[in-house]
Order: sequence, then C-alpha cells, then structure tokens
Amino acid sequence: MFNAAEKLAVQSWCFRAFKPLDQLIAQVKAIGLKRIELCGVHADFNNEATFDNVLATFKNAGVQIASIGVQRFAAAPVEESWFKFAKAAGATMISTTFALDKMPDCIPHAIKLADKYDIDLGIHNHGGYDWLGNETMIAHILKHNSPRLGLCIDSAWCLDAGHDPVIWAEKFADRLYGTHIKDFIFHRNGKGEDVVVGEGNLNLANYIKLIAANPKCRAITLEYEGDENNPGPKLKECVAKIAAC
Repeated sequence: MFNAAEKLAVQSWCFRAFKPLDQLIAQVKAIGLKRIELCGVHADFNNEATFDNVLATFKNAGVQIASIGVQRFAAAPVEESWFKFAKAAGATMISTTFALDKMPDCIPHAIKLADKYDIDLGIHNHGGYDWLGNETMIAHILKHNSPRLGLCIDSAWCLDAGHDPVIWAEKFADRLYGTHIKDFIFHRNGKGEDVVVGEGNLNLANYIKLIAANPKCRAITLEYEGDENNPGPKLKECVAKIAAC
C-alpha cells in the first residue's frame, strides 16, 4: 500500500478559498497530510522579504513544502527568486510551464537557474488546450534539453488531451520528477469535471504503482479543484483512495 501520510502532498490551490496560512495549514492537517505544493495564492515568490515568515510558519507547523508551482517562465529576471524560495524550503521541484511567445530562450534560462540552485523542473501539462499538453511536443522538448528539465504529470489534464497518464508514467519514467494526481469525468460537451481520484477516468491503482516505484518522482501531489469553499471532505476521500493502492 502507498504510504500517503508520509509521501503525499496536496496542492495549495485546492484551498484557494483559505488564504491565511494558518487556515491553509489547518486544512492540510485535517485531511491527514503534512506535505504541500505551494502556489502563488499562498506565497509571493517574487517578494524575498516575505520568505522567512512564510517558511517559518510551515516549519513550525510541521508541514513540508515539497514543491512549488505551477510557475510560468518567460525569461524575466524576477524568476530567480522562485528558486531561492524553493531551495530555502527544501523543495525538490518547481512545477512549470513556459511562455510560447518567449521560446526558445525561456527554457535554457530556466534550466540555468535550476542548475544553479539544484532544483528540478517538471513541465505541468495543462491539457489539450495548451501547447505543452501534447505528448509529441513534450517528448520533443525533453529530448532536446537537459535532464534537469522533466515532467510533472497532471493525470486529469493528460486525460483531457486524449492521453493515458499510466502510459505517460512508463514512457517518461526517466524524466518524471513529480505528478498532480487528479481525476476527471467528461461531459457531452467535452468539459472535464473534478471527481474523487479513482472515480473518474484515471486508473488510480496502476498509476500509483508506477509513480511509487519511481525514485525520481519525489513531488507526488494530490489535487482536487472542486468544492472550492469546502474541499476537505472530498480531499480526505482522495487520500483514502490513494492510501489503499
């Protein structure tokens, strides 16, 4: 069985309605977790003057910042502060996307910073609508760039693009640095809707088996975007489903 209590993080975006850090931390603990992927709703990664207070708040609460993101790289100087925060937090990965209109310069720029701070980058595939949601494009980008750049598979958005996250977890195993475990059902108009993981189109057991066995995949993150004002009950169900795998 997967040790969710020790290895699983939750995306802070799930708790976007709970902006004060004490409320966020209480929500994380209430679902039985002590790891988090922190997003910009709950921390200003551009303002280094705020870092010490944010980091101390999580440390004192016993909640580990496992990764940050999703961060959009566009070759702007301010981005170095993101790495400073991640390094100070002890995070292993920044989940990323890249501005298409800034290509190809923004990827080498990000990799240079990743090397400097020894932080991995994981491309977050934002579904079929996004240029980095396509398997062929992701494979091309990874092939032509440093191993410092890998993948953070969002399983629901992978399904949205018509792909299978289980196959991706096998195909990209050597560059799989993180994942967002999320599940969708799809309506007749093609729109996805968040559901408890394993109750939609994701083969949860097979997916967990692959990522749990991959030592490179260290930023394992649960994400459920439904029930914005009360996501805790469904997230707690998600944790139980994952723990049973």
